[in-house]
Amino acid sequence: MPSERSARVTQRRALRNRSVKRSLRTSRTKAARALAGGSAEEAQQAVRSTLRDMDVAARKGVIHANKAARTKSRLARKLNSATAEA
Repeated sequence: MPSERSARVTQRRALRNRSVKRSLRTSRTKAARALAGGSAEEAQQAVRSTLRDMDVAARKGVIHANKAARTKSRLARKLNSATAEA
């Protein structure tokens, strides 16, 4: 049975993690939209920002390091194929 304090700490961390995950999701969506319809520079900027956010989230333990690496790899592949077409 968790103590009252550990329950409070868990709740606080869950709120913080939820906020970080939400901002990650928003960042990934912006990058996907920039890749789909924006200019090459906009896409590159959006992807760079998303990669940085993924690194921070993985470092803080919000998401697993392998998930961050996998997502970053997929975004980089999409960016490379989008810039090769343009």
